[in-house]
Amino acid sequence: MKEDLGSFMELARVQSEINRLFDNLLDMRGPGASVAAGKWTPNADVLEAKDQIIVRFELPGVDPQDVRLAVQAGDLIISGEKPQGTAAPRARVHSLERGYGEFRRTIHLGVSTNPKEARADMKDGLLTVVLPKVTNRRGEEVRIAVSEEAGPGGE
Repeated sequence: MKEDLGSFMELARVQSEINRLFDNLLDMRGPGASVAAGKWTPNADVLEAKDQIIVRFELPGVDPQDVRLAVQAGDLIISGEKPQGTAAPRARVHSLERGYGEFRRTIHLGVSTNPKEARADMKDGLLTVVLPKVTNRRGEEVRIAVSEEAGPGGE
């Protein structure tokens, strides 16, 4: 059982990296354009519990008011902007490695969720989004009671 979980976690990690690669490719407008345009992609962890999906995004330096979250067609979409820090007066810049500027990332959830009941909390640069799963969307049998009333024609 532990081997199955390990294999699943590795597969989920690889899928996440592939999704991220495609997200970055779609944003590129040429060599180095992603950095020059001030775009970056936040790291994310996606976890599935019995009754919810939990997504955590690393957003250091981002004001919660500058974050937009939406669920559309089974995808969690995060976007926003992180301001670029200012260099110290009279300082020469040797390296700028931290991401800044606009960001956007789409996470495919893989299960039906109820976004109206979702919650998002940000603490110390870590945004945690909790989306409750919608029950009975995985093919479980749902019994429907049959009543003995007259049909549509009043028969």
